[in-house]
Amino acid sequence: MSSHPPVPWTVKYKPKSLSEVIGNEESKKKIVEWLRSWEKGIPEKKALFIYGPPGVGKTVTVEALANDFNMEIIMTDASIYRTEETVKRFAGRASQLGSLFGRRKLIVFDEVDGITGTADAGGLAEIIKVIENTRAPVILIANDAWDPRFASLRNLSLLVEFKRLSISEVMKHLARICAKEGIVAEDKALKFIAERSSGDVRSAILDLQALAQGKDKLTYEDVSWLAMRDRKEEIFNVLRMIFYAKSATSAKTAVNMADVDVDMLFEWIYENIPYHIKNPTELAAAMDAISKADLYRGMLKETGDWSFLRYIIDWMTAGVAFSWSRKATGWVPFKFPERIKTASATKEEREMLEEIGRRIGKKCHLSASRAIVEVLPYLTIILQNNPRMGKRIARWLNLTDDMISFIMKRAG
Repeated sequence: MSSHPPVPWTVKYKPKSLSEVIGNEESKKKIVEWLRSWEKGIPEKKALFIYGPPGVGKTVTVEALANDFNMEIIMTDASIYRTEETVKRFAGRASQLGSLFGRRKLIVFDEVDGITGTADAGGLAEIIKVIENTRAPVILIANDAWDPRFASLRNLSLLVEFKRLSISEVMKHLARICAKEGIVAEDKALKFIAERSSGDVRSAILDLQALAQGKDKLTYEDVSWLAMRDRKEEIFNVLRMIFYAKSATSAKTAVNMADVDVDMLFEWIYENIPYHIKNPTELAAAMDAISKADLYRGMLKETGDWSFLRYIIDWMTAGVAFSWSRKATGWVPFKFPERIKTASATKEEREMLEEIGRRIGKKCHLSASRAIVEVLPYLTIILQNNPRMGKRIARWLNLTDDMISFIMKRAG
């Protein structure tokens, strides 16, 4: 086995040329035409605004394009956009000066969604100024170009949409990676990974690496357990349907959608009541309903009479739903029953997580927040399933032993 630490496959198989970027052919053509138009002088639209869901290749397309055109890419992300001064320092001068190496410049504002404030204040106003005065091509990248704050940016830019990739496009890409890694993968396994990625090729590649690295064969059985992980989201949807039901029937039918038994669903409902129901009178009524469900649960266990199940379900669903006004203040996340006691992270833990995000982000060319959301979950899976391999990846990411221990403790 090689002594070199494994590289994340999203980095290892990152396209170096536009021809290697999968999908969105029309959008790629549009970008190339716009960039070529700069060879004839400054075009009417001096900025290009690429938008679309995460993981569909927006940023890698721009990086590959810079390679193909031999351009010097000057890229930043949301962390720079907070003030007018930081944007000016980053892009203002760059947009006016030629390159030291004689190469043309390409100025890229990635993660534009991270801008705070309004169009006439701070970083956003300065980006608009950069575009109006630039002598170099400017590319903006965001998930959603139609945010009202971006009206001025849209007017100044040529809009290019990137769509979700098809299952077959993602599958083909995963198959190519498996071939290069010497892994024989069942089509059914690759299809499963592609389907659950919902057209996000980056998350599909991360899933593939977490499941297949170190193996020479990947079967459907190796990947199907991931569906267990997805149940977390399913249970959240079920809880939403119960707590915020519009009718007794919809509250009760939610039980049929829960991929957990009635006892486990009871625990989820019981633990989450105080987080959603703040009014003391309503909270007391909801706890009364759940306690009645618990009484019937006890009777069922004592007598083995399953006719009590109907009453358990009635009280723990419709009973809870209609004991309160079903209006939560703001968005309230649902909590795992077993993690209620440890839900609040300390300041030290937050700082540790941010530092891990920074280190991963530096190595994978992502912002710290994106690294925590997009890469850390997969590193965690690898550490749990193959600690030796996970530790080698963690070392490559410049993470310390304390950071590895923190990740493992957080997962447990």
